[in-house]
Amino acid sequence: MQSDAEVDRIFRALADATRRDIVRRTLSGPASVSTLASDYDMSFAAVQKHVSVLEGAGLVNKEKKGRERLVRGNPEMLARARHLLDEYEQIWRGRIARLDALLDDEQR
Repeated sequence: MQSDAEVDRIFRALADATRRDIVRRTLSGPASVSTLASDYDMSFAAVQKHVSVLEGAGLVNKEKKGRERLVRGNPEMLARARHLLDEYEQIWRGRIARLDALLDDEQR
């Protein structure tokens, strides 16, 4: 079970399109921060900040290889996020089913 703070970090990190794209790209293989930065219309420092947010949420891991910092997506953490979303979906489906049952009872 993850704390509320961990859940907040994960979904706050995934709320940004650039960060989602970085996760997507690094799940298929590691990429250096400089390679990632070359594909975005923002500064290297801005991309580095995005990577830092993702790393803080556990969605990517950064490792030093020579002079480069390689970023790898963390599929395990994404699986946890998916599991959380599945739990929320089940809660809402249960609520909707109870509401449907209540409305059916009132119509009879």
